[in-house]
Amino acid sequence: MAQNGSVIPAPAAAPPVPKPTNGQALTGKQEHYLKRELISQQVKYEITELNSPTALQRFGAPFKSDFGEVSPLDSELPILRYIFVHHVREFPFLDKAKEKEFWQDKLQVFLQSFANKHISSSEDRLEETKRRKLSIKCQKLVELMMVSGIPTASGYEERIRFSELEVVDAGAIDHGVLQSLPEGHYTNGWDVNVAGVRTTSVKRNIRYHKHAEFILRVKRKNELEFFIGRRYGDFSRLHKRLRTELPGKILPPMPKKNKQSSTASNLLSGITGRDDDDASSISSVSTMGTVPQVASSMNTLSVKDHRRSPSSASFGRNSPRASVDGRPLTPAPDDSVVLWRENQRISLRAFLRTLLSNPQIASTRAIQDFLTFEPMTPTDADVEDIARRKAMDEKRVEEQKQFYEIARKRAADLDVYMEQFRRDIVESNGLTKLFKEIKEKTKIQDLSIQYQKFAEWLRIEVAATIYHLFLAEDNSPELFAQMKKIHSMIPYTMIKNAIRIANPAAVMSSILDIFLAQPFGARSLMQRIFAFTLNDGIKSFQKSIDSLISKIDDDVLCDKLKKFSDAPENVKNVIRTESELDSVDLIVAILRSEDIEPPLNSKQVGKVFNAYVAWNSAVENVDEEMKQGAQLFSYMKQLLKLYTRQRDKAMMLSMIEEPVTLQLLRDLFTIFYEPLVRVYKSANVYNSVTDFAVFIDDMITVVDKCREQDVSADPNQTVQAFIDLCQRHEHNFYKFVHEVHTHDNGLFTQLMGWIEGILEFLRQGPKAGKLDINALFAGAVSVGQLDKAKAIAEIDSLIAWQEARKKWHSDKTRQKMAAEGGAPGGVETVPGGIAFNSADFGLDQMDLQEMSYAEDEEDSSDEEEEDDDLDPIAAERKRRARKQDHLRRTAGEPVKPEVVEINNLRESFLSMLRMVLAE
Repeated sequence: MAQNGSVIPAPAAAPPVPKPTNGQALTGKQEHYLKRELISQQVKYEITELNSPTALQRFGAPFKSDFGEVSPLDSELPILRYIFVHHVREFPFLDKAKEKEFWQDKLQVFLQSFANKHISSSEDRLEETKRRKLSIKCQKLVELMMVSGIPTASGYEERIRFSELEVVDAGAIDHGVLQSLPEGHYTNGWDVNVAGVRTTSVKRNIRYHKHAEFILRVKRKNELEFFIGRRYGDFSRLHKRLRTELPGKILPPMPKKNKQSSTASNLLSGITGRDDDDASSISSVSTMGTVPQVASSMNTLSVKDHRRSPSSASFGRNSPRASVDGRPLTPAPDDSVVLWRENQRISLRAFLRTLLSNPQIASTRAIQDFLTFEPMTPTDADVEDIARRKAMDEKRVEEQKQFYEIARKRAADLDVYMEQFRRDIVESNGLTKLFKEIKEKTKIQDLSIQYQKFAEWLRIEVAATIYHLFLAEDNSPELFAQMKKIHSMIPYTMIKNAIRIANPAAVMSSILDIFLAQPFGARSLMQRIFAFTLNDGIKSFQKSIDSLISKIDDDVLCDKLKKFSDAPENVKNVIRTESELDSVDLIVAILRSEDIEPPLNSKQVGKVFNAYVAWNSAVENVDEEMKQGAQLFSYMKQLLKLYTRQRDKAMMLSMIEEPVTLQLLRDLFTIFYEPLVRVYKSANVYNSVTDFAVFIDDMITVVDKCREQDVSADPNQTVQAFIDLCQRHEHNFYKFVHEVHTHDNGLFTQLMGWIEGILEFLRQGPKAGKLDINALFAGAVSVGQLDKAKAIAEIDSLIAWQEARKKWHSDKTRQKMAAEGGAPGGVETVPGGIAFNSADFGLDQMDLQEMSYAEDEEDSSDEEEEDDDLDPIAAERKRRARKQDHLRRTAGEPVKPEVVEINNLRESFLSMLRMVLAE
């Protein structure tokens, strides 16, 4: 049993492992997982070594070394060397870079200088920095690439085959409309709908002014629903209050005020059972189950005493009045109904639900007050309006379902051609063949049949995406209005003429000269701009530092923290190690360390430890008295953070001052920007600016027309309208791609060749050979380098761990799905799809699944950044709570067994790996 309650699977508990056959020392499964463990250890070592200033010297060509050229057979970093030589250096653009002038004299010098400055050590922050997390992701990707790409010589390599989850996919349609459902969709414990709109009159001076008040239906789990009234200004004040309560938090923008109304006819025909000529009338109003019909809901919705008791007393009885002044409660189905401020209602609903989707925002006091303050009782007119808008929501949901279903069926008709297209792409040189045909054929109609059908499928996908963005979602009106405004502001004619007449490459080159020129050896304009910005930051930090120093009121303590931030990395590492081994805060480890002068006297030692004890007490108990005693330690933690950041900015400033930085910027511009500009110039790209503007104009017209139609419009016509839109403009897009490819000077061909080179490695492996894991194992055993029994036991324990790990993640996924009441999120929201799978690209599905486990366990880096600006005590409290939550979520997860004997193979394996990757 591990400390966190996790279980380490014992080899004996694993299913019996088949014995090796065909004279092999290992079974296929043992061979694969031994290979994987050895590759994993090597990748981890190499990624870690990248932080070393001498890493590039050990790469080999094109980088220089103090010991002369490093042979591939002697490289300490064979995996990264292979990836660099074959997939980085061969990338189009970079393949033209000169070895000495660019790789050695500029890039290598810049990266070594950056590594030497040790900018932003992760241990000095509350959590890992983004760079640390990026390193972990890179490690996983490189490991996946090598495990999948390098085969074993025996050909019997085998992975664990764990039965896949039997997931009933709720489907893209259901998931896509879930957020639009009027009720029954809980988000972080809240089920909120902007259910209706009513008119209120407010007297100003003499006259009464009419305003819209939005009626919100609010329900929490296991509680009765109730209604509140909020005006647009209340939503705006909520937004401002959230900014105050959560400073620095990125909030969704407040929807613009929109006074447009919507008109709907036949609103209740599909629900009340009246005759309807539309063959595709509503059959269900929910994607996950049947929502109560509006006709019945109007009988069950009480306008009085709605919070008094459960449904039997309130929502379960008939409404006291079935009509208002003798008028029917709902209009006749053929009557047109004007729904006042309907677009504003659904945009505010989208805004609210977006806020509630964030757990931190959903738990704020501002949200609590906004959704619970002053509940109200709807009038009969309000009940009628709520019912109409509910019917509108349900018909809108049904229309979305029908749209996606029709589009899906049309896409499904192309399945046979899509399978042929998939085979063409995944086979050898498939991408090159596709782009060769695009280069040779001037029209879509001239392409091969499978490519024509792919264009047809793409047309449906784009049409569905446009519909989803600008019509289907609650925030679609807001998004559409923003798009129209941006479109109206862009001077397309000026852009077209500027591209046609001007020489962008020469213009950019001249601008770069202005920024990078160093007259008489003085600093360039860019250096001055960066220096001004960084110096401003340094001065800002210094003000905060001076304030904290006066609060701490002990120069010795402050000096020790300052000296630590400026200390060599090896000294810092010793102190960090002491902090971890003794389980004390880094501040305590720094102040008691003898490696940093001056030493503390007994009074200061007592002062620090008392502050540390008070700090821990304040973190664990919300007690103002304890908090006051912990302020000293809190100030010291803040001071160390500021010293570290101030040093980081100083290091960045020195990087900017180095001449090699400016030279590298200029070279990167020359390598990447100029070839692209030459292509665009020769391909007459300026014509495509007009084509794009015409497409956007046409799209606005189509969307406006669909928005003007009521919800009873035929979904077939809606689908066809968007497909026709794409068809009208697809020839312009194809002409753009064709022209660029025709004048690309081989750039696209190179790019496709580069992609296919990676795919070829994943499918076939390196050309120099395969890893003979059996020979490696047998040879080590024969010379006494390896204890066979111990090694086999360790390999089997790794296999048992992987099996237990898969089972654990499988069970966790099932539990999560059961709790959420559906399939996992992230399903596609547009119909159709080309059935590519990981095997098409040389990646095994089991390897992909295993690599994803680590990502599932990572905490959110966004929350960690938010903590960075919190009060240190509150931030530490949140960090510990997150750690406990992580331990709780991972309780029972199998822990990787420790391997010792297998490590004896590392040197021999490294030699074999160098030979395989030496091409």
